[in-house]
Amino acid sequence: MRRFELTDEQWERVEKLLPGRVGCPGRSAEDNRLFLDAVLWIVRTGAPWRDLPERFGPWNSVFQRFNRWAKKGVWQQVFAALQEADWEWVMLDATIIRAHVHAAGARKKGGDQQLGRSRGGFGTKVHAVCDGLGNPVKLLLTPGQTHDVTQAVPLLEGLTAEHVIADKGYDSEQVRETIERQGATAVIPSRSNRKVQRAYDQHLYRERNQVERLFAKLKQCRRIATRYDKTARNYLALLHLAATMILLA
Repeated sequence: MRRFELTDEQWERVEKLLPGRVGCPGRSAEDNRLFLDAVLWIVRTGAPWRDLPERFGPWNSVFQRFNRWAKKGVWQQVFAALQEADWEWVMLDATIIRAHVHAAGARKKGGDQQLGRSRGGFGTKVHAVCDGLGNPVKLLLTPGQTHDVTQAVPLLEGLTAEHVIADKGYDSEQVRETIERQGATAVIPSRSNRKVQRAYDQHLYRERNQVERLFAKLKQCRRIATRYDKTARNYLALLHLAATMILLA
């Protein structure tokens, strides 16, 4: 087995979640494993699609298939199907991804590509939730200048955690009320300008580093650490694939 390729155990876990499997309507995709290995090679090396090794077949055929799956939401569906979250507590955070010059220039009719300028330069912001074991639960994209707290409510939607841990950037009444309505406890330090500082579980707050570790794992994939994709859809698809590999580890 070559570096970056799926192990037999990992393939067994995802095989039945992919389109074109035996028994599905239409043409069976007998090369799903080879195709998945090809996309993994791209996401982990950060190489352009044109540099895909010949053993994976024509690079454009692989890209077009990846693009079709991204449009259909296949990558996100596989990620969701593998979820076995530990709901004792979850953690929220966000990280800036610098965009390469190749990420610019998408057609305007494609909609908002979630690119913008912040102190870190031109890029995208990845917002994430991870569970108590540090496994990814939900991922969202916004332009780089978007404040973290604006995505807290969408990230928390549908979650059933007992505690929600986040840094003081998420200290807002709306976020706290959302957490309380879900029957959870907010473990969020107060901003320094609050007149009345709220109490929080400082021991449990130490677990927040799990979400920072998650970002470190995701950025080991060079195609995630730097955004080369013009469309937010395709970058998010690669992000979900990288997150899927963490669940399969």
